[in-house]
Amino acid sequence: MLDWLKNINKDYPDFWKDYLSKFESKSNQIIVFSTETSGMNPSKDVILSIGSFTIEENGIAIGKSFEAVLLQYKYFHDNGLSNDFILNSKMKKLAEIDAIQMFVDFIGNAILIGHHIDFDVEMINEALERIGCGRLKNQALDVDVMYRKLNDITDKEFSLDELCTIYKIPKSDRNSSSEDAYRIALLFLKLKTKLDFNF
Repeated sequence: MLDWLKNINKDYPDFWKDYLSKFESKSNQIIVFSTETSGMNPSKDVILSIGSFTIEENGIAIGKSFEAVLLQYKYFHDNGLSNDFILNSKMKKLAEIDAIQMFVDFIGNAILIGHHIDFDVEMINEALERIGCGRLKNQALDVDVMYRKLNDITDKEFSLDELCTIYKIPKSDRNSSSEDAYRIALLFLKLKTKLDFNF
């Protein structure tokens, strides 16, 4: 029996069952995403915001994007930190459970692209575990790995800023997960062309 079919019968929330059912077929959709987090430890830190864009026909589909600021009151309270910068954001704020559900609905079975994406995926997986779901099943590609493969580099990792400098992608004054996702999308499109990637 297929894994997705076995998992769909577990006592998961309906949105997660819907997500699992999408893996009956292969996706040709590509979604770039990035997270802003409270730190670098997936088991202890939390997601503060998520930004993502859809890639279509070798371009960024600005109209098909997802962005969320997550209210993480408990994390900030338990660690004696101020939540003011989140409250002052003009963006709509979502509870973690709502933001994660909306993100999962948005990505479906798409191929995910990111920078050091294993970390972002693990942060999403930890959040999913907190709401009684499984782990993401999407195929994931990393622009840093793509760049190193293109240039046969095995002994160094590159930051997002370093890669953007190499490919002359400017940095915006707006420091956010969506800004990072947009820059990652531009990087991916440049690297995809050079590596002749086909999905």
